[in-house]
Amino acid sequence: MNIKEIFESMDYGPAPESAGDALAWIVDQGSRFGHFINGAFTEAGEGFDSRNPATGEVLATLTQATQDDVDAAVAAARAAQPEWEALGGPGRARYLYALARLLQKHARLFAVLETLDNGKPIRESRDIDIPLAQRHFYYHAGMAQLMDSELPDRQALGVCGQIVPWNFPLLMLSWKIAPALATGNTVVLKPAEWTSLTALLFADICQQAGLPKGVVNIVTGDGRVGEMICDADVDKIAFTGSTEVGRKIRQATAGRGIGLTLELGGKSPYVVFEDADLDSAIEGLVDAIWFNQGQVCCAGSRLLVQEGVADAFHDRLRARMDKLRIGNPLDKCIDVGAIVDPEQLRRIEGMVSGAEGTVYRANCPLPEGCYYPPTLVSGLSPASPLMQEEIFGPVLVSSTFRTPAEAVALANNTRYGLAASVWSENINTALDVAPQLAAGVVWVNGTNMFDAAAGFGGVRESGFGREGGWEGLRAYTRARGEPGTLSPVEAYAGDSAEPQPVDRTAKLYVGGKQARPDGGYARSIYDAAGKLIGQAPIANRKDIRNAVEAARGAGGWAKATAHNRAQVLYYIGENLSARAGEFAALIDRLTGSDGGAAEVEASVNRLFTAAAWADKFDGGVRSVPMRGVALAMNEPCGVIGALCADEAPLLGLVSVMAPAIAMGNRVVLVASDPFPLAALEFTQVLETSDVPGGVVNILTGSHAELAPVLASHLDVEAVWSFSSSDLSEVIESASAGNLKRTWVNDGRARDWLNAGDARDFLEQATEVKTVWVPYGA
Repeated sequence: MNIKEIFESMDYGPAPESAGDALAWIVDQGSRFGHFINGAFTEAGEGFDSRNPATGEVLATLTQATQDDVDAAVAAARAAQPEWEALGGPGRARYLYALARLLQKHARLFAVLETLDNGKPIRESRDIDIPLAQRHFYYHAGMAQLMDSELPDRQALGVCGQIVPWNFPLLMLSWKIAPALATGNTVVLKPAEWTSLTALLFADICQQAGLPKGVVNIVTGDGRVGEMICDADVDKIAFTGSTEVGRKIRQATAGRGIGLTLELGGKSPYVVFEDADLDSAIEGLVDAIWFNQGQVCCAGSRLLVQEGVADAFHDRLRARMDKLRIGNPLDKCIDVGAIVDPEQLRRIEGMVSGAEGTVYRANCPLPEGCYYPPTLVSGLSPASPLMQEEIFGPVLVSSTFRTPAEAVALANNTRYGLAASVWSENINTALDVAPQLAAGVVWVNGTNMFDAAAGFGGVRESGFGREGGWEGLRAYTRARGEPGTLSPVEAYAGDSAEPQPVDRTAKLYVGGKQARPDGGYARSIYDAAGKLIGQAPIANRKDIRNAVEAARGAGGWAKATAHNRAQVLYYIGENLSARAGEFAALIDRLTGSDGGAAEVEASVNRLFTAAAWADKFDGGVRSVPMRGVALAMNEPCGVIGALCADEAPLLGLVSVMAPAIAMGNRVVLVASDPFPLAALEFTQVLETSDVPGGVVNILTGSHAELAPVLASHLDVEAVWSFSSSDLSEVIESASAGNLKRTWVNDGRARDWLNAGDARDFLEQATEVKTVWVPYGA
C-alpha cells in the first residue's frame, strides 16, 4: 500500500517494529539459557522451547529447573540476605534506582522482546508494560530510602519465593521484586514457562547494575518448579496466577509460618449506567476486555448495561468491534495480538463453543495462527458458566440491569472480587455504587489504571494481599524481634462440686442474646485449688453456623459512621470499668494468678484505643500520575472469626474484638479454652452497651474442634487464631476453600499486656480498596 492509497482509503498502513536487536540479544546468549543463580547464568541444560505465539517460531531454548537448581538458588538468596538487609534503606535504594535507569535505557529492547515472547501488541508493551515496570523500581527506590525512618519497627522477612504469570511477564516481575528488594529481602523468582525471556533479560541488567550476588535469582521451568519453590526453605511466597493454583499454594504453605500473598483470577464487572458517556464507555470497554487479548486477571469481562440504553450501547459496541485490527503484534497499528499459546487458544475455544446466548464475533480479518477474534456473548443469565467463570481471552459477556441496587447485586454475584469499572456522568451514582462493589480496585469512568503508589489486589477468591503502595511494602516485612514460643495453656482439674448460692447457667452469646448450646452440653470449670467455679457451654458446628448467620445479618454495622462505632466502644469501656473489681477477682480465680486487675485495666484501655482509632484509621489519597485521585479506602473485611488467647481470658478477647468492630466488622469469637467464664461474664457488659445484635458473638468450647469449622465456613471472610493450641496449619489449610484471609500465631507468644501493636490489628481488620476517580472538564 502506497501513501496515495492510504489517504484515499484512510486505512491504517503497516508500521512494523524491528525485532533485530531483540533477536540479536537472544543469539548473543547462544539462543540457549540456563538459570540466573548467585549473580551468574548457569550452563544451559535440558529444557523446552520458547516460541513466538504470532508465528510459532522458536525464539530460544530454556532450561527446566531441577530440585538441585532450586536448592542452589534458595541457598544463594539465604546467604546474600543478611548483607543485603544490612546495607540499609539508602544503600538498597541506589541499586533499585540503577535498575530503574537500566530499564529505561533498554526500554525498546524489553518491549520488543516482551511482544515476541508473549504476543501482545508492541504498543501495549512499549507504552504500558515497560513504563510501569520502570515506575515500580523508581517508586520502591524511594520506599527503600524512607524505610529506616518510616518503618523503624519493621524488618525484612528473609528469602521470598515469587511466581509470576505469562500475561504480564516483566510487569509482574517488577511488582514483586521491587518491594522485596526495597525492604531487604532476597528473591528466587520463577517466570511463566511460556514467557521467560524478559525475566532473563532482567537478570542481565542485574549484572549491569552490579547487584550483589544472590540478591536476585531466577529459575525457569514449568509448574513443577513453582511447587519446588513453595516447598523450599523460604520465608514468603508471592504468587500471581489462577485461583485453582492459588488454592493449592495456600494448602501447601499451611502451618509453616511463612508469609503469603495471592493475586488470583477475576470476573470483573463493567457497569454502564444510562447517563454515562456511551462513546467513552465503549472506548473504555475496548481497553477493559481486548487489552492484551483479554488475557488480564482484572479484565472487564462482564458487561452490565442499564436497560434503557442497552440496545444502543450494544449496537455501537458491535460497530466498534468490527473496526479492531488483529494481526502481527510487532505492527504498531495493531489493536489485538496473538493468544499466548495454542493450549490457551484451545481453552478459550472450548469455553465459548456451544455457549448459550447470542454470540457475535468481530467482522474483521483474522490472521492464520494463534489468534481469536474479539467476541461478544449477550443475553446470558447471571448463573451462566460464561458469566461466572474466567475465560481469560478476548471474550466479553453481557447482561442488563434496571436499578443501581440491581447493578450492585449482579456485579457482586461472583466468587471473585479483583476489580470493577463504573461508568456514569452522575458523581452521586458513581461514588454511591463504587464502595458497594466487592472488589479490591474500582475504576470510575476508566479502566486498567495502575500505579506503584496505588495498591492492587483482590478479595474473595481473587486472593489477598496488595501489591504497590505502603500496604504492598509492609507485606514484605515483619515486626522486629523474635517472639517466644507459646506453650499450651491447660484448664485446671477438680472433682469438687459444692452447691453454689445461685445455679447460674452460662450460655453462649449469639445475635445479641443468650443462647443455649445446640448440643446441650456444658463442662465444669475449676480454679487452681480444684474448686468448682461454674459451667461453660460447649459449642459445636451448628452454633458456629448460627453465630455466623447472626454476624452476616448485622451487616448494617459496617454502614454506621465511625463516630457512632467509637461511641459504642467507649460505652463498653465505661461499663467494663464500672465492674473492674468483679472482673479482676474472676480472672485471678480462673488463672490462679494475681494479674486480674492489670488485665482489666489493659482491656479498658484497649477499648478506648480502638474507639480512638475508629475515625482515624482512614486510608489516604495516593499520588498517581493522572488528572484525578486514587483513593485508598480502608474497608472492613466483613465477618471475622477468631480463636482468642487462652492465657489472657478477657484481654485476649477484647484485644481482638475492639479493633475489629471499630473498623466495621462483625465477629464470631471463641473464648479462651481453659478459662471461658470471663468472656461469658463479659457478655453482660455487651448487653448494656448498645452493641447491635450480631455484631459480637461469643462461643465457648474446644479450640481444636471449632477451628476447622470456622476456617472452612464459606460465609467468613477472615480467621484469626491466638490459641495456645497448635492450630495454625489446620486453619490455613481449611481456609483454602474460599481463600479467606488468615492471621495465626504459629505457636508464637504475644505480650498482651504490653502489646503496642494496635496498627497490626487494624490492618488485619481492613481491606484496602483503591478507587480511581479521574476528572476533567
